[in-house]
Amino acid sequence: MRWAMTILFLVLGTGLGAGSACATTTVQVVATDPSADGVVLSGSQNFYLHLHYQSDRPVQIWVRPYFQGKAAHAGSNPSRVYPAGGGEALGWFFFSRPGTQVDEVRISAGDGSRGGTSVVAVYPVRVSAGGQPAAAQAMPDWVTRLRALDAAAQRADYERRMNTPISAGDRIVFSGFMLGMFAIGILGFVAPAWGLRRWRGGWRIAAAVPAALMAFVVLRILVNTSLAPTAHNLWPFEILMTGALSVVLMIALVLARKLTGANRAS
Repeated sequence: MRWAMTILFLVLGTGLGAGSACATTTVQVVATDPSADGVVLSGSQNFYLHLHYQSDRPVQIWVRPYFQGKAAHAGSNPSRVYPAGGGEALGWFFFSRPGTQVDEVRISAGDGSRGGTSVVAVYPVRVSAGGQPAAAQAMPDWVTRLRALDAAAQRADYERRMNTPISAGDRIVFSGFMLGMFAIGILGFVAPAWGLRRWRGGWRIAAAVPAALMAFVVLRILVNTSLAPTAHNLWPFEILMTGALSVVLMIALVLARKLTGANRAS
């Protein structure tokens, strides 16, 4: 019994130690733009929040507008990764329809996952959406500066991703995906042709439907591109989507023949 209690205390102690070592993030609202409470946003005007954060590890920060406990019809900022320690962050939101109201902004921080992200602050504010175009107004220095920092971080992240060489595993996955898509396109032609050759009567007529569909798409691409060479720049995807539909129809016909026993009669 004593050794069992010892193990229990060790487990609890480990859990408490791990809990105390979890990441902690605090966020405070320093200022807003517009700064007055009860403001009406016009057109595509944004409501900006100047944030100050403290975190013991790199963190992302989002703001989400709410009204009466429910998410408001509004768009809000994505987030770059802010370094561990303390610093400034920019949050913003805009309304997607006139008449929308906001009575609080919930500020979330974490890594973006469901378990690793939580609401760390709630900021009460009264903001509503108007229908008039936004008048030109000078932005505070902090909005201009933090927007520039976010844009620079996005460019740096894009360049980093573009300059990162593709791994052998990614090449294999991509090649397999492309081969699978090519095979579906080919099957879109082959499967109806097989049904036309093997089946008789109404089943042959049914197989002619996906065959005619594939022929129509190819013929339309050929005719339209002869008139306007750029009319079907994404023609492989058109054939792919039609081919996938053709394969699905043929699979349905094969299953129908099996269920009705027509495959044994042919």
